[in-house]
Amino acid sequence: MKLLYSNILPLGTREGQETIIDCFNEQMKKADRVEIAVGYTSSASLDELERLVDSYGLHSICLTIGMYYIESMPERSYRQALKINQKWRDAGIGEIRLVKAFKYHGKVYCFYKDGVPFSAIIGSANLGAIKLEASNRRQYETAALTEDAAEAAETAAHIESLKSVSADIADIKDIPLVRETNTALNGIELVTPVPQPNVVFYEQRPAEVSFYLQLKVPKSDERFLDDGKHFTKSNINVCYAAPRSKRKARDWYETQLTVGAQIYKMDGYPAKNVPFFVITDDGYWFKAHTTSDNNKQFSAVGDELIMGRWLKGRLAAAGIVTPVNNTAQDTERKGMITQEMLEEYGCDRLLFKKTGQTALDEDGNRLDVWMLSFTGKNEEEE
Repeated sequence: MKLLYSNILPLGTREGQETIIDCFNEQMKKADRVEIAVGYTSSASLDELERLVDSYGLHSICLTIGMYYIESMPERSYRQALKINQKWRDAGIGEIRLVKAFKYHGKVYCFYKDGVPFSAIIGSANLGAIKLEASNRRQYETAALTEDAAEAAETAAHIESLKSVSADIADIKDIPLVRETNTALNGIELVTPVPQPNVVFYEQRPAEVSFYLQLKVPKSDERFLDDGKHFTKSNINVCYAAPRSKRKARDWYETQLTVGAQIYKMDGYPAKNVPFFVITDDGYWFKAHTTSDNNKQFSAVGDELIMGRWLKGRLAAAGIVTPVNNTAQDTERKGMITQEMLEEYGCDRLLFKKTGQTALDEDGNRLDVWMLSFTGKNEEEE
């Protein structure tokens, strides 16, 4: 057995000592199959594991994660794990599994060559230890490497036994998810963060009226069709329309919510240019109004990017899309929101509910409070 360390000052590694990261990478180089069982992962470590599997050409890989099915899984990591799992399944080399029967908090890594386990790492290190980042850079872990054949085989048998109490992540439909924090609205003028109890209060108010606002976006294979029928340069993706200035592309967060006639003609829908407060289901507060012909445009007051920062920021926080710095240079339109992205997120419309409550604005005017939720697509029928 060989003890492995973290390299964190003032307890840095000394001569002859090996870090967990270095040992893990060395064992990966020697292996053609790797079996891992940990309690938790991180987005960075999932990316790193995928990279190492590709780099070293592993023939077989299985990652079993032990805590998320019962505790809930961060949505970015969940969607990332689904993509990697699909990639490995399509290639026929492996899978990502979640333990369902109980909370598994072990951290074991087993390395094989030609069908035989030859080493194992056992210790306190979750998968995050293979890729240090700000959240764990000062977290000290220890582990032990064994190259004893019997101990490696026993570790392999233990990880294998977990497959009877776990399932492929793609086959589990009831994984509780933790929504990632949307930081795109942090520090934005005219937007106020709201404590969670306030959000719950408005969520529990019975709706005086409510509307579902459909998000109009193209399919992925339609994102280059600029014929006016596929929403490639309108609504959520208006940032891909011609720039207002030859010198400056449109901001990626620029968004128009265009409401259909079947909605804006309904009784109770907000009147044109009459401001109201919006509280979002993830805890932001800002002033909004309806504008344009037949009050079909729904936008925040005073900043045309607020709605996009809220809506697209949610998708970016979930890891579904990456914000684009310059839309004019996004020739592949990777930043364009598509139906597939909304389907992956699980939402293709917004729930807009009048709460029956009012609040005073900065001028002492009493305004209605509406709640805006990025809701599930099937909730309307439930």
